Amino acid sequence: MNSKHRKLFNDNFSVTKYHNLIQDITSDFDHEVTFRIAETPFFITNKLKEQLLQGCQEVIDFIQKKDFKELTNKALELNRKVPNEDNHTTFLAIDFGICEEDGEIVPKLIEVQGFPSLFNFQNHLSQKFVNHYPFLSELTPFLNGLNEERYLQLIEDVICNNHPKENVILLEIEPEKQNTKIDFYYCHRDLGIPVICVTKLYQKDRHLFYKNDNGKETQVKRIYNRVIFDELDLRNDLKLNFDFSSDLDVEWAGHPNWFFRISKFILPYLKGTYFIETTLLSDLKEIPSDLENYVLKPLFSFSGSGVIFHVKKEDIEAVTQKDLYILQKKVHYKPIIQSPNGLVKAEVRLLAVWKKNAPAPILVTNLVRLSRGEMIGVKFNKDKDWVGGTVGMFEK
Repeated sequence: MNSKHRKLFNDNFSVTKYHNLIQDITSDFDHEVTFRIAETPFFITNKLKEQLLQGCQEVIDFIQKKDFKELTNKALELNRKVPNEDNHTTFLAIDFGICEEDGEIVPKLIEVQGFPSLFNFQNHLSQKFVNHYPFLSELTPFLNGLNEERYLQLIEDVICNNHPKENVILLEIEPEKQNTKIDFYYCHRDLGIPVICVTKLYQKDRHLFYKNDNGKETQVKRIYNRVIFDELDLRNDLKLNFDFSSDLDVEWAGHPNWFFRISKFILPYLKGTYFIETTLLSDLKEIPSDLENYVLKPLFSFSGSGVIFHVKKEDIEAVTQKDLYILQKKVHYKPIIQSPNGLVKAEVRLLAVWKKNAPAPILVTNLVRLSRGEMIGVKFNKDKDWVGGTVGMFEK
């Protein structure tokens, strides 16, 4: 792709430098990241950047349709509905596989989520790469003219919405056990908001409270929500002292309903160059004879759980709730990143935030996952190098 910076990076790369990069991240909190960080950033050309931005804009245009809520109400009927939903999502994560079509590189939308991603960690990861490879300062992980200072200010504005930091919390299920806890550590350091387990919140009338580090009862006025209900519903061992379904006097930075509205649920509606043929199983007229070219996915799973990559007719017939699954045409990721020993595939997640009264979301940064396996994901990339999570770097 960006051949100049790819050559510069590969010429300067060493396994020792990679280990130093990981140690640099580890030393910030004396915590070794529990997911694999890839050896390299992804150097994104202006042409690919423009394609990604166009694909994102088409997704955003759809989400901004006047009848979007009406169109996606069924997603809430199929799941848990939380009161006091705001007018629009606070966060967007838009995933594109870097693919080949008719001999040309083209990004294809894999998934879109109305849910936050690693907004704080990604910023620090890009800075770590620059620290160890200074020539990368010529590039940027940010979009829309942002730099690190303006980016962090925007993230703080979106998450805190002018509330005192002690009244804003990052909410998660046992955050200290989550695979993404490195992001929570950086979020706490960057923004100064506490990271609270769902079991530590309690309800009085319509208000929520937690005890701070000094044992003082503190009211929660805004929740930066990182709770996935799929995971919460499986945790029968947890005792909650409040009810998500209550009419609570609290603001949400990422209202839970948007996780369901903006999800794989909308993929069948998206048509165009950057989108993949996707059909809700309940709308499937007949099972395709070439199932080897399709993937079966549950609508509301997280991190790839429940996906069947090698679909059989019996798999489709076995699904009882056909309005909860999609059949999606496979796309062919193009191995495109030159490593010291072969080419590597990439998936780019562009991240957007939407301030409370803003007319539209703004794309701010990105996350990239590299793969040598059949699919993007840990189980397909065990014992491989130049795979895992990283960051895309754009030309300034």
